[in-house]
Amino acid sequence: MIKEEALMEEKCNLEDEPKNRKCKNVIEEIAEKLKNEVCEEGKIEAAKDIRKLVRKSSSSGKTRVRFAAAGVIPPLVDMLQGCSYSLLAREAALLALLNLASRNERNKIRIVASGAIPPLVELLKFQNGNLKELATAAILTLSAAATNKPTIAASGVAPLLVQILSSGTVQGRVDSVTALHNLSTSIEDPKLVLDPRAVFPLMNLLKDCKKYSKFAEKTTALLEILSNSEEGRDAITNADGGILTLVETVEDGSLISTEHAVRVLLSLCQSSRDKYRELILKEGAIPGLLRLTAEGTPQAQDRARTLLDLLRDTPPESRFSSSTLERIVYDFAAQVDGTDKAAETAKRLLQDMVHRSMELSTSRLQLRASSCTPSKVQSL
Repeated sequence: MIKEEALMEEKCNLEDEPKNRKCKNVIEEIAEKLKNEVCEEGKIEAAKDIRKLVRKSSSSGKTRVRFAAAGVIPPLVDMLQGCSYSLLAREAALLALLNLASRNERNKIRIVASGAIPPLVELLKFQNGNLKELATAAILTLSAAATNKPTIAASGVAPLLVQILSSGTVQGRVDSVTALHNLSTSIEDPKLVLDPRAVFPLMNLLKDCKKYSKFAEKTTALLEILSNSEEGRDAITNADGGILTLVETVEDGSLISTEHAVRVLLSLCQSSRDKYRELILKEGAIPGLLRLTAEGTPQAQDRARTLLDLLRDTPPESRFSSSTLERIVYDFAAQVDGTDKAAETAKRLLQDMVHRSMELSTSRLQLRASSCTPSKVQSL
């Protein structure tokens, strides 16, 4: 059986060889045209052919590799320069580069090494919405490669991406969040520096998205970074419904987004318990935090317990033991219904927490089951 399969594979390779030779010849012809053509129209046509061939190829991965080997990336990057080429040429080159970079780590690195970031940063300053959106998509795609992150972070791109968070198209804002999140995960210097002005658009995006989504996970991760500075904490507090949105994320978010959201709330309370305690309590944070102590990630559980201890009416303890949870629930119950009914209220709070936990677990299982179909990422 194995021998038969090997023979069939060899036959298929032999049958594909003429097709592969033809494809290789076409790629070399396009590459030569791009590199040697004098007029801009010819270069634009070659760039469009690259995009078209990558998109239509049944083996697009090989086609990307062959185009890179044929040397098309440097001349395409050169076409991004505004001093030498028209907007049409820059758009054609950008679309070709996006298709070459998609699902190919080496091409991402080659594009950045060829000097693509400075002209992309310039395109982000454009009034032309389409070019700005394509440049944002390119920064997002290229920032997915770990090697590229320090170069992109050092380019001054972050403030421009923050501007797009406020004024870009829906797709532009989504791409901007993901690009900023990619850059925030760099383990090398220079690290991403986020302007506190990013808080307001990020909070608005978090309000409007599903709290268990991947997008919410990225947004809350950026808000966690911003909560490490006093200016960021002030902006989170001043954002319309900011603390409430974080509380809702703690209640309804995924394991990752709840972990980030509770860290933001904890950062607020640790920086100034007197300033933030009542604000967090007023938004009804207790049920979500109680649930999180039981079913969050280990880090989220620790953060929730520490925050609950800080939110107590009495001074916080040095450590949060397992027995402290019952006492905290009782303390909050006493604040709500008085000491006479505290025991009954505490019992109900714990029952509600368990019931809510079961509901959310069932809901998440259904969501995971419905989203298990493979998704296809289409080339631009």
